[in-house]
Amino acid sequence: MKTLTGAARWLSISIALLECLSFACTMQAQTASANGERKPVVVELFTSEGCSSCPPADVLLQKLQAQQPVAGAEIIPLEEHVDYWNHDGWVDPFSSPEWTERQQKYVSLEKKDAFSPEIVVDGRTQLEGSSPHRAVVEIEKATHNPKAEVAIKVATPEENGSARFNVSVGKLDENTRGDSAEVWLAVTEDGLHSSVSRGENSGHVLQHVATLRSLHKIGVANSGAAVSFTGDPEVKFDSRWSAENLHVTVFVQKKKSREILGAASIKVKG
Repeated sequence: MKTLTGAARWLSISIALLECLSFACTMQAQTASANGERKPVVVELFTSEGCSSCPPADVLLQKLQAQQPVAGAEIIPLEEHVDYWNHDGWVDPFSSPEWTERQQKYVSLEKKDAFSPEIVVDGRTQLEGSSPHRAVVEIEKATHNPKAEVAIKVATPEENGSARFNVSVGKLDENTRGDSAEVWLAVTEDGLHSSVSRGENSGHVLQHVATLRSLHKIGVANSGAAVSFTGDPEVKFDSRWSAENLHVTVFVQKKKSREILGAASIKVKG
């Protein structure tokens, strides 16, 4: 998706981001609960370093992660770099056909073509990544949905490129009849960046957070049980990844409707 170019585009998005965060702070003051409880909300951003509209959306995701501006929401970001921009002069080093396929499963539900940047909130709502105001609204709405309790803890510390984690999922509050609730484990890395030398973002240094490095299904939750899933998956880390910047995120997602029913995230180290 193409928008304004150059300084005008960046100024327009910067103003929108400031308005978004101001709106979020107002919402936070109005809706903050007495006990400060936050529900996990998974915010996926489908993006590309080859797309001129995407860097402002990347910045939005960074602000959502760092500032956690929505009361009642623990925002868990996943930045997924698609590969369909790679033919336009710049090959995104973080892109994968797997993430393109994941986006395709979302857009097929609404019978539309894939575009970037796109934000998907809790697998339920799809919106343009250049819509920070709406993103905040949809994140706040997601806090009112029932959530399964997901817990992760380190079973064996990271050593020699791998670690084991204890994962459990509590009772599923949402009916999954006619569907299945799959349990997924994602590894993301903060602090990645590129000096782009070609394509639409040539000359820019692009910063990223929560860049998706790997994603694997580790099981299926049993909707009729008090504890719907337990497991102790071993996670292998690529030697090129920075362990200090890695997070492991587990989420429960309906296979057909793509709705995310619960999630949790922890740092691999520290």
